[in-house]
Amino acid sequence: MLTHQITLQAAIDFTKRFRERPGSDLPICETYEAASVLALLNQPACTSLRLYLGRKENGQICSVLVGVDALGRDMLPAQLQELPANDNGILLEDAFHCPPICPPASPLNQ
Repeated sequence: MLTHQITLQAAIDFTKRFRERPGSDLPICETYEAASVLALLNQPACTSLRLYLGRKENGQICSVLVGVDALGRDMLPAQLQELPANDNGILLEDAFHCPPICPPASPLNQ
C-alpha cells in the first residue's frame, strides 16, 4: 500500500462515523476538479499535499489545499512577502460542497 492509502472499509467506516456526528456546520464532502489538484501537485518541488480547515466569511467550513515541499514547508504564493515563497504557491479552495452539490450514491456517502 502507498503512504496514506487506506482500505475501502476504513474509508466507509470513517465517512459513516462523520455522517453520524457531522457537527452543525460541516459539509459531508468537498469535490475538487482533477486538473486543479494535479496543477498543485505538479509544482516544482512539491512532494506532498496539505489540507487545512478554514471558515468562509459566511461561516461555512471549507478546506484549503496547499502543496508542501521536501522540508515540510507550505508552498505559498509570492504575495506573502513575510514568508519565503516556493515556486508557484497554488492554493485551492472553492470546492463543490455537499450539500448542495452532492455526488451520486456510493458506500462513502450512504
